[in-house]
Amino acid sequence: MSAIAVVYEVDQTAHVLDQGNRLMQQLSRFPCNTAQAWNKNNVFVGCHNQWITPESVGECNPYYDSERRLVISADAIIDNRNELFESLNVHLDRRMQMTDAELILLSYAKWGVESPKYLIGDFAFVIWDEREQRVFAARDFSGCRTLYYHWNGNRLAMCTTMKPLLELPDVHKRLNEQWMAQFLAISTVIDVVDVTQNVYKDILQLPPSHCMTLVNGQVKVMRYFKLTANKKLRFKTDEQYVEAFRDVFQQSVNARLRTYKQIGSQLSGGLDSGAVVSFAVKALRPINKEIHTFSYVPPSDFDDYTSRQTIANESPYINSTVQYVGGFQANYLDFKDRNSFSDIDPFLETLEMPYKFFENSFWIRGIFEQAAAKDIGILLTGARGNLSISWGDALENYSRLLKRFRWIHLHNEVKAFSRNMGTGRGRVLSVLSKMAFPALNRLHINQEPSIGPIINSDFATKTKVFDQLREHGMDQTGWLVEQNIYKIRREHFENPLYWNATNTVTSKFSLPNALWSRDPSNDSRVIQFCLSVPEDQYVHKGLDRALIRRATENYLPDDVRLNQRVRGVQGLDWLHRIRPDWHLFIEEAESMSKDDRMMSLVDGNLVKGALLRFKKKADSNLAEDEGLRALMRSVIVYRFLKRHF
Repeated sequence: MSAIAVVYEVDQTAHVLDQGNRLMQQLSRFPCNTAQAWNKNNVFVGCHNQWITPESVGECNPYYDSERRLVISADAIIDNRNELFESLNVHLDRRMQMTDAELILLSYAKWGVESPKYLIGDFAFVIWDEREQRVFAARDFSGCRTLYYHWNGNRLAMCTTMKPLLELPDVHKRLNEQWMAQFLAISTVIDVVDVTQNVYKDILQLPPSHCMTLVNGQVKVMRYFKLTANKKLRFKTDEQYVEAFRDVFQQSVNARLRTYKQIGSQLSGGLDSGAVVSFAVKALRPINKEIHTFSYVPPSDFDDYTSRQTIANESPYINSTVQYVGGFQANYLDFKDRNSFSDIDPFLETLEMPYKFFENSFWIRGIFEQAAAKDIGILLTGARGNLSISWGDALENYSRLLKRFRWIHLHNEVKAFSRNMGTGRGRVLSVLSKMAFPALNRLHINQEPSIGPIINSDFATKTKVFDQLREHGMDQTGWLVEQNIYKIRREHFENPLYWNATNTVTSKFSLPNALWSRDPSNDSRVIQFCLSVPEDQYVHKGLDRALIRRATENYLPDDVRLNQRVRGVQGLDWLHRIRPDWHLFIEEAESMSKDDRMMSLVDGNLVKGALLRFKKKADSNLAEDEGLRALMRSVIVYRFLKRHF
């Protein structure tokens, strides 16, 4: 893993070296194995190297190919190395030592600007093509690595993080009001719909699935990849789907175990992370290498107020996986000394922008730090699993069967599902009729979201933000208008805006901890396979998420694998945790409510109403209250603005 620093000037050369060194100096705050640079005339290419893979140890990055007159700075782990070796005719004796940067450069030499579409993995890279006098840059399809840039018509500066770019001449700390408006108007954890935009007006980002060229003073940003479903698979037996899934998923997991350091994994009590670690253990057991698992659990004094169908402390299920699978060094972490309020400053420092998912912020940061302390090189996750490997909502599937009058299939499925869930068929059919024909029930699932936009109405009008959201299928609540989950799933994989927010977080926290967060459920090969699987394989004989449940037979314990009755929920203890700091939180919220600039951005009535309700205290069971969560999101934005503008 590496941090990229590039400066290119069209007409001048005098300041390139100085400005490139400024970028590198700013990156020196991160741990580093070696810092290297290449400079010639009007081009500076630098790299702040962190060695993760065996091939990266001692590598030259930037790497200069004198024969082809190409130089690359790469922040990359490439997963389809063997396939590329064959396509590029790489000699056998070179393959074991070839770095991912060299492999990318060879791909560019063969395919030019089309090369990113042949690469599978997590990457951001910049290439200077001396013959073509071209700067070429690309970011992986889901934005697992970050790449920011400033272009003033003569100078292009690019970097993995934003702060170094702000140190360059003519790059100003100006708030991008369009970015802020979208951030405040969107109710979900999505940052913005325009993923080229940034909180700083003078800095843009290269979106996921996009590449950039600079030739003859002209910058062009193009999309090189769109993840779409292939033709539906048609196997003869159910078992063939399971075996085909196991093959493609094991390939993805194996590719993400490539490190000379220790291997870790985030582990919850569910299917996605459980599937990742169980397949990983299968690959690692022959070489006697264990996985360090990191599991967040609430503090012992937290009273779980949720229903019988949900559980805030997943440790019984986590422990069941640990004991059944084996090959783990398990870490259960309650981060008792941290909370969502106390972690605002370090989170803002790392992310370089406001954020929304404060409920989980303290343990996300904590797990990265705990993993770094154990010399973890790769930290596995299953974060993208809900829409890929563990897809399959039973009630939505049955609703489709009902609307299509497939009575026999529906009858058999509902009978098995009711037995698995321990509920009556009549109750299930009543729910299905309301889902299939929502006009029968005004209180159908399309209710108001649990938290609405927090934007000031005048600011929204000024920026025309809701017009922008409508262009991307969102309504006035900042939520998707589309309610068909099958269309939402397809849109999720086709539109880069859904990838950007979550993957930016893992990339940003990787750098200060010198490790790499990797998600096998986010592999484009796995996703395309899952999109091509027929729906009846995902909801099958009364099982929701049926493909992953069947594929993990003998991999995971049955109390985890077949659990349909209890769902783990994370982050509900955030309010319980900040109660010792409640007076500090309220003081800052009150200060915010008197700040004219802040009140011109957010809904003052919402803020002041929440303050009035919760000034003295807030019981832990109000953690999901809309007003309280809006207040916390607003405080995070306020803190960011105070620090940076």
